[in-house]
Amino acid sequence: MLSKNQRLTSHRAFIATYRQKRIVSDDNIILYGGKNKEEQNYPTRVGFVVSKKIHKRAVKRNRIKRLLRESYANLLKNGEIPASQELTSLIFVAKDGSLDKNYNEMCSSVKNLVTLLATNYF
Repeated sequence: MLSKNQRLTSHRAFIATYRQKRIVSDDNIILYGGKNKEEQNYPTRVGFVVSKKIHKRAVKRNRIKRLLRESYANLLKNGEIPASQELTSLIFVAKDGSLDKNYNEMCSSVKNLVTLLATNYF
């Protein structure tokens, strides 16, 4: 589980990350990246968004968020996505096709998007 200092919580932080216009996507997820870090002292903050357009029931939306959170946390813990720590913030936005995906598919999607973001914007 991500600690509180690793989560994006304020509306201003989300807006600032969206304004950077560092965007990569695939069939399941859109990934927005924030600024490059000037100091490595603090962790990258991460947000997860699933709109009501994906599904009207909160249970389904929360399932997608849990899958995204777990896959990101496990990949970070195993050191498979060190490039994500170069940015101040990341926002994962679920697309319509992500409702039917399992953990392994989400995990590979997160890993591919973070590496793609790192190669395009660093």
